[in-house]
Amino acid sequence: MSEINRAALFGKLNQVGYKAIESATVFCKLRGNSYVELVHWIQQLLQLQDSDLHRIIKKFEIEPARLAKDVTESLDRLPRGSTSIADLSSHVEEAVERGWVYGSLMFAENQVRTGYLIVGILKTRTLQNALYGISSEFKKIKLDTLTSDFFDIVAGSPEDKMHATDGFNANHAAAPGEASGSMAPAQMGKQEALQQFTVDLTEDARNGKIDPIVGRDDEIRQIVDILMRRRQNNPILTGEAGVGKTAAVEGFALRIAAGDVPPPLQNVRLLRLDVGLLQAGASMKGEFENRLRQVIEEVQSSETPIILFIDEAHTL
Repeated sequence: MSEINRAALFGKLNQVGYKAIESATVFCKLRGNSYVELVHWIQQLLQLQDSDLHRIIKKFEIEPARLAKDVTESLDRLPRGSTSIADLSSHVEEAVERGWVYGSLMFAENQVRTGYLIVGILKTRTLQNALYGISSEFKKIKLDTLTSDFFDIVAGSPEDKMHATDGFNANHAAAPGEASGSMAPAQMGKQEALQQFTVDLTEDARNGKIDPIVGRDDEIRQIVDILMRRRQNNPILTGEAGVGKTAAVEGFALRIAAGDVPPPLQNVRLLRLDVGLLQAGASMKGEFENRLRQVIEEVQSSETPIILFIDEAHTL
């Protein structure tokens, strides 16, 4: 593994695997674990609606409830109390490497699907033991059947039409433990950081994804008043959990979508920054700074004015 560039390697993951490892990093940090382990990654994959892994589980009649229980118990066995993540575990890196090898050589694909991760894990004794240590339910997977009937087993999976994220660029990649080049400005496409780390609340409002907000007219009006100032124009919403801070912002998004705001605010985009995604992998030196810098640069360079809503800003 030491001879394989981590950045190039993880760039071969498709969108499902890549986002899941980011979520696993956040999950690991929240639990106070030192290393991102296979079980963190699998737990995050199981939270998804659908993937190759879900179809493999169904094909080999793995019991979801038993699997979930085993995963929880495996997580509980990990040492806790760490305030930062030391690194990805060797099992995680090796799983991606083996998934890449078998995906490219056996299935002639450039992307690493979650199904290829399972194939690579089961074909590698140390990884197989680690997987069985998480749950004995995985022993129900017949490797020969999985490899010979792979595309029939995962037919219709959302991973069918995906490709390697290549968020990492091998020519501008960082060494393991340093900031990955995936978030460096030179590596990101136009507004790619905003697409990855934010949710467009104004678009959600226009598409009917935000329910009408009642009882927050005063707060919304105050937000508008502050934004219209020439200086000191950054509203900060404070209060106990559940009092409706986010609801006030969603109400503001509905006002923008309806055009019920002063002219300077009628064409703005209100984006909610996903702090969890932004912090994923932040223990790697410089990663968080690169991501935040890219978000700021894309906000400043956007042709359409952008208002950035940072929910749970105190967690930064």
